[in-house]
Amino acid sequence: MKVPAGRPNLLWSLGLGAFGLAFSITIVAAYLPPLLDRFTNSPVLIAAVLSSEGIFAIALPLVIGPWSDTFQTPQGRRRPFMAVAVLPMAFCLTVVAFMPSFWLTALVVFCFFFAYYIYEPPYRGLYPDVLPPDYYGRGQSIQHLMRGTALGLGLVGGGFLFHVWRPSPFLLAAAVTFWACGATIALVPETGGNQRVFEGVRTYVARSLRILKDEPYVRRFLIANAAWEGSFAAARTFVVLYIVKGLGQPLSTSSAVLATICIGYVIAAIGSGPIADRIGISRVIFFASFLYGGGYVVAGLAQSWHNWYYAALFPVGVAGGTVMTQAWGLLFKLMPPKERGTIAGLATTTKGIGLLCGPLLAGAAIDLLSPYLTATHGYQILWPICGLPILAAIPIVYSLIKIEQRSTQPA
Repeated sequence: MKVPAGRPNLLWSLGLGAFGLAFSITIVAAYLPPLLDRFTNSPVLIAAVLSSEGIFAIALPLVIGPWSDTFQTPQGRRRPFMAVAVLPMAFCLTVVAFMPSFWLTALVVFCFFFAYYIYEPPYRGLYPDVLPPDYYGRGQSIQHLMRGTALGLGLVGGGFLFHVWRPSPFLLAAAVTFWACGATIALVPETGGNQRVFEGVRTYVARSLRILKDEPYVRRFLIANAAWEGSFAAARTFVVLYIVKGLGQPLSTSSAVLATICIGYVIAAIGSGPIADRIGISRVIFFASFLYGGGYVVAGLAQSWHNWYYAALFPVGVAGGTVMTQAWGLLFKLMPPKERGTIAGLATTTKGIGLLCGPLLAGAAIDLLSPYLTATHGYQILWPICGLPILAAIPIVYSLIKIEQRSTQPA
């Protein structure tokens, strides 16, 4: 199978949505804390606003995902939801930096998260709707190339803009989100119908729970995905503190570390797709997971910084980028076609579980062990906490290799 005739840029058009989502969430995660710091000296309150993303990620996709499976309109099933979310996302990003109080700022952020998780589940479900299975790996490669690029631009360019004028990175994010996420809606073709259906919140939640019960291979993937997302969320939350407080290094070192990991991530995004489409997505994830999870566990032994760590970090970044890039491509092969939106919603819900649980577990472990791991103030425990769930998911991935092969065989 080939990408539909006349749509040579379909993969890139789909990837624009990922660029807009990643750029907006990077700006919010990186520059909302100093924005809120104007109103409160409480790190707990600031963390509570940011971690609320997990609540929206858990709850909304359970309804939006299955609803998009039944929403047959002339514009398609997925794109109407995406279109409804674009303007609110852009509006919230435009006004958030101008709010005069902590709670008004938090309210705008909550509205942004609400719109974000209306857009994401149908966007994820759109991929297997419009791509043939033998392009899932390459589709995810381009999507994560876009995400990696947005992450780097958001962290570096956003920091410069924030120092020039605090609202400027949020205004840029509003424009990028509107045009990039809107471009995917405009450029990606989707077949439609004439039946607008809303079966009720209880029905959609029940459908999600039924899939958890009736689709064992999807259930296995969701368990693995919760482990991957929780590890990623914990690492993202504490990596800078580990380097600065745990290893006593300047911020320049943490920036160099993040740059090294981002380069590895981008290389994985470029190279893993064609390989995964050739030998199997689950095989690629299986082998990459040993280096990804094992590298994290070994990193927990470090108690001081050495420059040769950059050479060790790079392959771990490639392996981690490979797992995170190809995960959704594997899920696409496990999805029953009629339940793609529902399952995409469930996978986004597991992301929300990771956003909530990963940082909390890692933070609790750091606090508990700081009296005993005095050389790093407890921060070195972060890496075994991140690595062990990835290693624990390896048997699950291995069990899906034959299932993926079966799903790609012609009927």
